Amino acid sequence: MSNPNLNKEKQGLTTQDSEFENSIRPGHIKDFAGQGQLIENLVIFIRAAKMRGEALDHVLFHGPPGLGKTTLSRIVANELGVNIKETSGPVIEKPGDLAGLLTSLEPNDVLFIDEIHRLSTVVEEYLYAAMEDYRLDILLDSGPNARSIQLSLNPFTLIGATTRSGLLTAPLLSRFAIKSRLEYYNAETLQKIVLRAAGILDVKIAANAAMEIARRSRATPRIANGLLRRVRDFAQVLNDGIIDIGITQHALKALNVDEYGLDEMDNRILLAIIEKFKGGPVGLTTIATAVGEEPGTLEEVYEPFLIQEGFLQRTPRGREVTHKAYEHLGKKPGNRGTTNLELDL
Repeated sequence: MSNPNLNKEKQGLTTQDSEFENSIRPGHIKDFAGQGQLIENLVIFIRAAKMRGEALDHVLFHGPPGLGKTTLSRIVANELGVNIKETSGPVIEKPGDLAGLLTSLEPNDVLFIDEIHRLSTVVEEYLYAAMEDYRLDILLDSGPNARSIQLSLNPFTLIGATTRSGLLTAPLLSRFAIKSRLEYYNAETLQKIVLRAAGILDVKIAANAAMEIARRSRATPRIANGLLRRVRDFAQVLNDGIIDIGITQHALKALNVDEYGLDEMDNRILLAIIEKFKGGPVGLTTIATAVGEEPGTLEEVYEPFLIQEGFLQRTPRGREVTHKAYEHLGKKPGNRGTTNLELDL
């Protein structure tokens, strides 16, 4: 089972970081940068629901961490003019927890469940009727004294977020009428996000410095904003608080973030596959053991970007590095032999 905190661990999120994130999150859909087609569709769905005076259909946001799933969920609630209650899959341990959340919702409110793929089977089964018919069937007692009561719920919108949509069961997935995948961002959009965040922080930043941060942010807004904060620290101490290209490159080098946005762990993964397993193919669990990281963390946080950028590929036999990875690390491809480490894909 994957670590529920792995996304935060990867990007170094502390309580203070979370407060910073919240302070720079856009609150309205017009202020959200990127995800063009997804945003266009959401605008239509939200307007149609408001025109009918109905709850928006249930929504699933899926994709790699840090791309804006939580932000979009809050924006949807703001645009609908309703309240939002936020929780996560692992927190809802029993049906009573779910009942408490659902019965507290006002008409057309939003319930946001992060990491929805981690809901327990029992809780998920109770959720089906709630999503379809706005009712809960609660079982009281057990054995010969067992009886059930039915609770009527106000119409509501469930917004689920997950980094691993493939782990959702078919019955749960089918109950989401709106399924939207968030994609990685291009550098130009990330530059706009960095410039906006710098404005909120009241930090002077050059356009080329913002682009440098954007290029090295793994195509992810959360990481871009996190790097901005760290570069700001260097600028305050070493450059009179001004973020120019020089201090930016100095800071990113000190932070071990290379020109592709790969950090120390990214490079350790690629090096391990090259040096210990002849470039692959090799299984995920074996790689995780070699670099001292959880398999779930590798699969959810590191792999998607490495694959997206062409450093790594999945094959039926396991993970393999690409020629680009050899070039990036200054290595030469060796003789690739077969391996018996390909069964834990």
